[in-house]
Amino acid sequence: MQIPYNVLMIITRIWHGVTHAHHADEYLKYLEASGLADYKKTPGNLGVQVLRSIEGEVCHFWTVTRWDSYESIKHFAGDDYEKARYYPDDARYLLEFEANVVHCDTFDF
Repeated sequence: MQIPYNVLMIITRIWHGVTHAHHADEYLKYLEASGLADYKKTPGNLGVQVLRSIEGEVCHFWTVTRWDSYESIKHFAGDDYEKARYYPDDARYLLEFEANVVHCDTFDF
């Protein structure tokens, strides 16, 4: 695919997790101290957003990160960069552990 010369292409990495709704605020603080901190200190990371949606008894989280290259993502996630990265205390909060994340080519015009 040929990208127009004036378009910056970046890669967006999206991770999804689910907690009990009553853990929503606590998990957000934990997420900030663990995964978000690691995202932000990884060279090539262009930004981090967290999306949160409480639906009844559960809360969905999505981390949406933007990267300058797949090589930079590998510095964060390892060579098998399509696998989700989890932290030791995630088991205290998460109701499931999705194996993979989603990567999207993202075009800013």
